[in-house]
Parts: sequence; structure tokens; C-alpha cells
Amino acid sequence: MAQEVRGVIAPGKDEPVRVETIVVPDPGPGEAVVQIQACGVCHTDLHYKQGGINDDFPFLLGHEASGVVESVGEGVTDVAPGDFVILNWRAVCGNCRACLRGRPWYCFNTHNAKQKMTLTDGTELSPALGIGAFADKTLVAAGQCTKVDPSVAPQVAGLLGCGVMAGIGAAINTGNVGRGDTVAVIGCGGVGDAAIAGSNLAGAARIIAVDIDDRKLETARTMGATHTVNSKDTDPIEAIRELTGGFGADVVIEAVGRPETYKQAFYARDLAGTVVLVGVPTPEMKLELPLLDVFGHGGSLKSSWYGDCLPSRDFPMLIDLHLQGRLDLGAFVTETIELTDVEKAFERMHQGDVLRSVVML
Repeated sequence: MAQEVRGVIAPGKDEPVRVETIVVPDPGPGEAVVQIQACGVCHTDLHYKQGGINDDFPFLLGHEASGVVESVGEGVTDVAPGDFVILNWRAVCGNCRACLRGRPWYCFNTHNAKQKMTLTDGTELSPALGIGAFADKTLVAAGQCTKVDPSVAPQVAGLLGCGVMAGIGAAINTGNVGRGDTVAVIGCGGVGDAAIAGSNLAGAARIIAVDIDDRKLETARTMGATHTVNSKDTDPIEAIRELTGGFGADVVIEAVGRPETYKQAFYARDLAGTVVLVGVPTPEMKLELPLLDVFGHGGSLKSSWYGDCLPSRDFPMLIDLHLQGRLDLGAFVTETIELTDVEKAFERMHQGDVLRSVVML
């Protein structure tokens, strides 16, 4: 039978979020109901609240989550009730042209639950990124559930559901950072710091963190940055070149998503180097570069979708590395909060003094 639980909704553009009673249906074929244990407050949730994604209000916010599978629908075999899982927003279909070519991390036909969660009056909710995990329970496609070692803390595990995976994957999967490489990361929020941690994990020899906030640069050092550049005071392109023997970095990861910082990344890389765009731009932004410079620098200009991750491959691996003490995912958790504190968490996000606030349920 359908269940009534608490959930945080965004009722309209720029309106404060509120906790409402939501109705979660029984899982249908290919679906699962997950009892949420922890969910990070991600900037994408704020975009939904502000109407920056679309205007399909009301939204059920939250997507960076972990929890325990409560029930599954017909045909579900990969997870079972009682499994501890991380939720992901790119459920791989297995049948599209990317999947059939052996590149499932690019899956072009990712999917969500077919049924809708609702308010008690029947109003359909739009779950953020197809998840909606600021709730006691949520309904997802079973392919959005990835089973991991249940001994990990839920507030740590859930972070791989979005920002931390995006940053680590931008370095390891998209940027192919390897032993001895020089890396620059522009933008040291949660995703940028994760890219730094990923570069460190991959064995980069020099990791240069670039930001305009000294507090963020200090945190970046704790994540593995070997050098820092405050681009408010210093030309980051010249600084990165100076720190790399005059050549530029092998890989530059842009974690801001703005034309001006992308140009910095483009010109701060070595010849034949790689630029990875993992920061998300807004629709009106335009980029202009001399085509001759694009040709003359060679190398690769890449965008990173969710860190080009394959959840079934990457989530268990990264959780194992964390449990072995080789990857400190706990360092990304600034605070744990209640479901009723999400609006305050958005305010703290604006102040720039948190990596992640995590809702515990």
C-alpha cells in the first residue's frame, strides 16, 4: 500500500522550502522504495528551488543520498530489501547505442521511476534529478540503487550520489589523471575539492588549487592540493605556468562553469593537455575562443557528465578506498542537520563556509 511520509518540497520559484506529507506508492515493475538515511544538500537542489532547472513545481528536493531498500517491484534482481545503497541519477539502460558499444557511463537513455509521488491532495511532485530524497522514503528506478558495503557511515556514502563523485570522476575518469601529472583545479567548492582528492588518489605530482576565497584554498590543501593560487590577487594562468616549469598543467579541471574561468583553464594547460569542464554553466552563457588557439594547443576539451561514472563500478570501489583509509570522504561533511533545516542550509551555502550540509533521517 502507498505510504505517507515527510518530505521537503519547493512549492514555487524562490519560495521557502517546507516539510509536507507526501505519498509514496508501492514500487511497480523495475522500481524500488528506499528508506533514506542521509542526503546531502547540493547546489543543484538550490537551482531547482530557484527555477533554474525548469518550472515543473512543486519539486521534491534532495538527490545526494544513501539508504536501505525497503521493497522492490516486479523484475528487480540487482538489489533486494535490506540492501544498503547509494542513489544515483543516471540509471543505465543497457540497450542504447552507448551501452551497446561498451560505454555505459555515457548511457543516452537513463531513466527514473515511472510512478509519481504526490502530496496528500493528489498533486504530483517532480523529484529532483529523478530521486527526491529529502524524505523519509522515496520511490526510484531500481537501477538508481547501487549496493555498497553497509559498514560505511550513511552521511559519507550519500555524497557519492552527486558532487563528490562528479569531482573525483572528473579527475580519474574524464581527465585520466595519472602518476606524475600536473593538475590545476579552478573552483574549490565541493566538486573542485573532490577533483583535488581524486587527482591525489591518482598519483598526481603537483595539484594546484585556484579560487578567490582563502578559506576554500586552505581547505583545498587538506584535500591534497600542493599549491594554491588566489585568482582575485594573481593571474591564475601565469601562476599555473610558473608552478609547472613555464608549460602549464597536464590537466586543468574547471569546477565553476563560467566562460571566464573556462578561458583560464584553456590557456593554463600545457600543449596537448586536457581541459575538463565539470562546473555547470547556465543557458545564457557563451564562450568565444580563437579557433587557431583551439587548433594550436591540441589536446582535449572535455565535459564531464557526473564524473563519467559507472555507479556499479565506481561507488563500491570508492567506498572500499574510504574504509581502507585511502580516501577521506568524511572530510566533505561540514555538518549534519535535520529535515527541517534545509532552508537554513541553503543560506549557509550562499555564505561559502560549508562543503556539505547533510540531512540525517
